[in-house]
Amino acid sequence: GDVKWRGFGTIPEGGLLLREEFAHRDAGILFPIEVKPAREPAGCRCGEVLQGKISPPQCELFGKKCNPDSPYGPCMVSFEGACLAYYKYR
Repeated sequence: GDVKWRGFGTIPEGGLLLREEFAHRDAGILFPIEVKPAREPAGCRCGEVLQGKISPPQCELFGKKCNPDSPYGPCMVSFEGACLAYYKYR
């Protein structure tokens, strides 16, 4: 089904959803909760890095305000994050 992906927005048919016959096991239906949309920290360009529009060093925060010891955005936080990998192995 249509799902929102961080840094990309909504991607039509970009996620896996349970078929209607399994709705009785769907936690999203059984436990309806409001999830606030994720917001990137001010100045973070992680979405553009994820989309391949820029490389990590093109973000003004990379290696300065945002580094492995003090991550500012999601791409530096995750061990699989593009910015963390670029920082460690560039």
